[in-house]
Amino acid sequence: MMDNKKRVLIITYYWPPGTGAGVFRWLKFSKFLGDFGWEPVIYTPENPEAQGTDHSLEKDIPGGITVLRRPIREPYRYYKILTGRKQEEKIQSGFLSERRKPGLADKVATWIRGNCFIPDARKFWIKPSVRFLTRWLHDNPVDAILSTGPPHSMHIIGMKLKERFGMPWLADFRDPWTQIDFYDKLMLTPRADRKHRRLEQKVLSRADKLLTVSQHGAHDMEKICGRHVEVVTNGFDPDDFSDLPPTDKQEFCITHLGSMNADRNPDMLWKVLSGLVMSDPFFSEYLKVRLIGKTDFSVQESLIHYGIHPFVECILPLSHHQALAKAATSAILLLPLNNTPNVMGITTGKLFDYLGLRRPILCIGPPSGDAATIIRETQSGTTVHFHDENRCRDTLMKWASLFRKNQLHAGKGPIHDYDRKKLTASIAQLLDDACGNM
Repeated sequence: MMDNKKRVLIITYYWPPGTGAGVFRWLKFSKFLGDFGWEPVIYTPENPEAQGTDHSLEKDIPGGITVLRRPIREPYRYYKILTGRKQEEKIQSGFLSERRKPGLADKVATWIRGNCFIPDARKFWIKPSVRFLTRWLHDNPVDAILSTGPPHSMHIIGMKLKERFGMPWLADFRDPWTQIDFYDKLMLTPRADRKHRRLEQKVLSRADKLLTVSQHGAHDMEKICGRHVEVVTNGFDPDDFSDLPPTDKQEFCITHLGSMNADRNPDMLWKVLSGLVMSDPFFSEYLKVRLIGKTDFSVQESLIHYGIHPFVECILPLSHHQALAKAATSAILLLPLNNTPNVMGITTGKLFDYLGLRRPILCIGPPSGDAATIIRETQSGTTVHFHDENRCRDTLMKWASLFRKNQLHAGKGPIHDYDRKKLTASIAQLLDDACGNM
């Protein structure tokens, strides 16, 4: 145990060596919590259905902390059999399908997922986790509990431990529950929908503090729970941006990091680029689009439809450092947002890596949304509405002109508010406040 520090039990499904957006938020907060008087204790699955593996992330786990790993039983083996997937194939989040359009088997599997596994497919980990942690906490007391979701089964574990021990409990929503962009795709029966909403209300009403990642997201949560929701955004770790290569001056490269599902497919951008390639010799000679990560079947179809697939390089997921190194050489960083009802509050984790890279960001989404606000305040790029072809074309032509003159740079606006260490100070303060109110 670290001397003179309070301890917080962090219940998270995502943890290294797993990778994906869900890992970074609490890995990075855990890295810096010790600087603010808190020792993290991590509880995480031993065998999760991780989107990938990146052992390089383990360097950020603070030395000496306790990481509790317990086996988890998930139904994905049967899901893969039903949908004809190989057992080693990873299940993609956010309804991303790489090789085909969803068929009848996929729809049946989705119905089962939404109606039988509530709140999610990790529900079978709740009871054994509560039993294990009840025994562990009797011998190893902590000062607070924090659960982070999705998956929202983590919140149910936190809630049940709160009921047993009475200690402060913080519930962190990296994404919403019933307001998440794919909730309407789960084909829920009225009974299943009511159960989701009942569980959500229990969590929202019983946690000592609620927090989420964006202002609009907090506002949406406050409307359904009637209480204050704290905002602690995601951020960037300056340590991740040392020794990165310079921008490649030989190609006008637009890079996207991370998965791109159907809701995030920037169809308008592909159309605009198609027109520029046909009308402007610079684009036909120097354009390159680099997609690093999983891409939905619909994205591939769009690229072919608009005839720009010869300019596109699709790269399988890389380690975090490798992905940043690729992105650092780019002229432009692409941030397409989900064209869904909750888009105003979407601030994806890659946005903050983009801030740290200091390359111009082309965001496709609402100019009044939270992501656009951050980009505007930090002078880091431009946000173009989903259907604004003229503004998108004008922006790309302007940036291409600056690129030819070696003058294409991101703005020098302040980004220190999104430094992971500074954000961790806010987390520590919330924990201090929660303990002080007990």
